[in-house]
Amino acid sequence: MEKKLNVPIKDENLKELNAGDVVYLTGNILTARDQAHKRLIEQGAPLDIEGAVLFHAGPIITEEDGNYKMVAIGPTTSMRMNPYQSDVLDMGPKIVIGKGGMDDTVREALIRNEALYVVATGGCAALYVDAVEEIESVDWLDLGMPEAMWNLKVKDFGPLIVAMDAQGNSLYD
Repeated sequence: MEKKLNVPIKDENLKELNAGDVVYLTGNILTARDQAHKRLIEQGAPLDIEGAVLFHAGPIITEEDGNYKMVAIGPTTSMRMNPYQSDVLDMGPKIVIGKGGMDDTVREALIRNEALYVVATGGCAALYVDAVEEIESVDWLDLGMPEAMWNLKVKDFGPLIVAMDAQGNSLYD
């Protein structure tokens, strides 16, 4: 099945999506790597993450005169976020984008929170950037550009494949 979802996820029944389904996202997504996940747990979110989409990505961004321009954005290896991801999912995000899969603690958190882990294809950073309409804001820039939390307005961001669904199914099994 192919489905287009609006973010933040509010009334969507993510249990209808199964491992192997394809999704496209329109709305805002937040980049978050290791240090951003750690800070989310330690300090809380700098903005509302209820129904949010978190993208395990370290985008390439240029800055000129205080204006940011996205050059490329692709997934980073998700297993680095395993120590933090289940606690972060309990804070309200509904979709996590990454690559390479996640562990059973995350699988249990996905079930508990009726959330999804979807994969973006590595090597497609130039393709995914075309779906980014605007960089709306950035938080935690003190962590460095790749580790900062970038708030991106996207349209038809994808294709993304549901790799771990809200029923506990995983393409990695």
